[in-house]
Amino acid sequence: MKLRTDWKNINLMNGAEFKQQLRDGHPKIGLFLNTHSATVAEQLAHSGYDWLLVDTQHGPMDRQNLSAMLCAISSGGAKSMVRVGGYDDRAGIQQALDCGADGVLVPYINTAEEARQAISCTKYPMDGTRSVYFPQRSMNKEGLLGYAGAANKNVIVALQVETAACIENIAEIAAVPGVDILFLGQNDLCMSMGLYVKYEFPHMYTSPELTEATQKLVAEAQKNNVILGLFLFGTSRVAEFLDKGFPFISLGNDLHHVLTQAGAYMKDVKAIAADKGKDWSPRPSALI
Repeated sequence: MKLRTDWKNINLMNGAEFKQQLRDGHPKIGLFLNTHSATVAEQLAHSGYDWLLVDTQHGPMDRQNLSAMLCAISSGGAKSMVRVGGYDDRAGIQQALDCGADGVLVPYINTAEEARQAISCTKYPMDGTRSVYFPQRSMNKEGLLGYAGAANKNVIVALQVETAACIENIAEIAAVPGVDILFLGQNDLCMSMGLYVKYEFPHMYTSPELTEATQKLVAEAQKNNVILGLFLFGTSRVAEFLDKGFPFISLGNDLHHVLTQAGAYMKDVKAIAADKGKDWSPRPSALI
């Protein structure tokens, strides 16, 4: 019964309450969605994740897929996020929020001015420049005034920290009003810092350069009461980053889940076949 009660509480929690729990240190674990499937989104929304993010930056979904996926996530009670094209993707931010997303993740932020432009697109006047329109799915539950009146507090605004320039300017970026989450993208940050050239995989992820950059991010986020988030593949480093003050954590994406589970089955069947004297091995895959 406790799990069922928790599910109900998450489903009823507004964005401001969700963010406050994160600021209080309560972990919120999520997953990126790169398939353009409302069916997959709905199933994962019922699987226990606190939040799901529809990745329109790297996924093949169009606006209709996005609309259906956000509706599917809502049915399962998880909070919904959308990774948009960038700070200048006004249309993408508008569509995501009007279609009912609880928040957006804006990639490739390099300067405080880019951060301000991104945040402006998520806020109604007088705090920003988001356009008001009715009716929209975002307003179905609360109506125009109920939704729009509280949206500036409830919408979750995450900015991705994934470039050397962003780390260089992180003090100014973290201080921009309206930043809720600074979301560390270790893969792109390592690329931007030249660490894939300098180190053999996977040692760039534990390199002193990335450690120093992460510490700088953590210090500025804590100074400005900004939530820390990051993208991981799997659970092996979750404890480490919880200790570092990152409560908003992705465990990968839906396609990676499919591949790793398939890989686990392949490994099991290979062992079973060998035990029965059968010669069987899986075909080469993306994980082999």
